[in-house]
Formats: sequence, C-alpha cells, structure tokens
Amino acid sequence: MNKLSHAKRTQILAMLCEGSSMRSISRIVDVSINTVSKILVEAGEACLILHDETVHNVKASRVQCDEIWSFCYAKDKNVPAAKDAPEGAGDVWTWTAIDADTKLIVSYFVGDRSGQSAIALMDDLRSRLSNRVQITTDGHRAYLEAVEGAFGADVDYAQLVKMYGAVGGGKSAEVRYSPAECTGIKKVRVEGNPDVKHVSTSYVERQNLTMRMSMRRVTRLTNAFSKKLDNHIHALALYFVFYNFTRLHKTLRVSPAMAAGITDRLWSLDDVIAKIDELAPAPKARGPYKKRNSN
Repeated sequence: MNKLSHAKRTQILAMLCEGSSMRSISRIVDVSINTVSKILVEAGEACLILHDETVHNVKASRVQCDEIWSFCYAKDKNVPAAKDAPEGAGDVWTWTAIDADTKLIVSYFVGDRSGQSAIALMDDLRSRLSNRVQITTDGHRAYLEAVEGAFGADVDYAQLVKMYGAVGGGKSAEVRYSPAECTGIKKVRVEGNPDVKHVSTSYVERQNLTMRMSMRRVTRLTNAFSKKLDNHIHALALYFVFYNFTRLHKTLRVSPAMAAGITDRLWSLDDVIAKIDELAPAPKARGPYKKRNSN
C-alpha cells in the first residue's frame, strides 16, 4: 500500500491549520480530495486523544466561557427542505472555556445551544481543573444549572449580561450583517465571591474571532461550511491542539500549553503525525501466495 510522504502529510496538516480549504489543499499538494479528508479524520481523532491525555490538572485563576455558532450542511431553517441532509445537519455550537491568563483552551464541546451541551462543557471543565477558579460567562441561562451541577459552591461565578439596542428598521446590507448595538453591560454575581474587576468575557470572545479567522468552516458568509458533522468536529480538534501546543502566542511568546505548565516545549505537527501513526492499525500479515490457474 502506498503511503503519503511525511513532508506531504505535514504540509496538508499545516494548511488545514492555517484555514485553507480542502480542495485548495488537494490542488496545491497534488493529492486527491479523499486523501485530504482521510488525513483530516486521522488527525482529528489523534487530536481528540491528545487533548484528553495532556490537558488535565490545570491550575487556573480565571476561566471565561462562551459559545460560537456555525452550521453543518444547512442552517436549521433550511434543513427540512435540504436534499439528503445527513445526521447532524443544522446549526452547530462550539462551547469553549479559556484560561484568561495563559490563553489555554481548557475545555471545549461541540453540540447545540441547549442546557445539555452547557452541562457537558462544565462537567468536562471541572474534571480538568486542579483548583478553585473564577468563571465568567455571558447571560445565557443554560450556564446557571450547568455551573451549579459541576462545581456546586466550590466556584466564584459571575455572568456578564449585555444589553442591546435595536439594529434598525432597514434591510440594507450594512444593517443586515451588523450586530445589534451594545447599550450597556451588567455584572451579576451568581456564586461565591468573584472579583468584579475580572468579570469579563473579552478573551474568550477574542478567541472566537481567532477561530473564525483560522477556520473557513466557521467563517461567516462563505460557502466553506462543513458538510459532515464528524469532519467539523475533527477540524475543531485539530485547531485546538494547534492553538494550544504548536502555535506561539504573540503576547505570551510561548504556546498557551507552555504558559500553563502542561508542556515544557513547543510542539510541532510532527507530534500530531506521531500520534496518528501510533493509533494506526498494525499492517496485516500477507497471506500465502495462490498461483492462478492458466487455461
């Protein structure tokens, strides 16, 4: 069986991490689109395991949480009329929890915007932390039960509630794609004794922008959305390992994982490829040679 060279595998992963589309990667690297898709799936599975194995016992002081919207195959409103819509089609929300000091993505979850997804994020976040933290979220009601269920009273939790004004009555392009104007904010203490000065979601919202700029799958107003939910999850898993471990943070001058003390070195995509190879099934022994009968 032919195996793609290490250099080409690295190039494909690097382009995936930098936001190139799968078809453009196929053209530039001169491989089939199926090869790119296969490498994405393998890297995604490897990165899901890498995150689980490495991001634990995190010492954090302030964690900010938020959720970011995207869609798979079609938006929710268009799914009923979509042709052959696969399972998982519709709106997809990626929930993230970031350490405000080290910028480490401690936990993430891909699902809908329901309370069950919030519970999944908070349960996972709690399992990865080693100390009491201050948590800030937006005013989404789903967080209230989720934080209470995961942390109980062992947390300093506050919500940053934003108040919005009307966008305007017109339907021009400028109005249609502009967010509503934020007219004010309110900091609400929910549990414990959170420091009001640090009740903020600025870092996690900036991370949302980084995601939209780094992955075309979540960039608004493009045709580069995910067609399969599994591929969407794999692309996110690869991005989070790339962000946490292999990319230097401009302000920190180290990777977030190094700043958090999870690793003492800057990773490369070779580490991801090594994990892919580790997970690959062992080649099967070749069977006995059978001579063809000649007529």
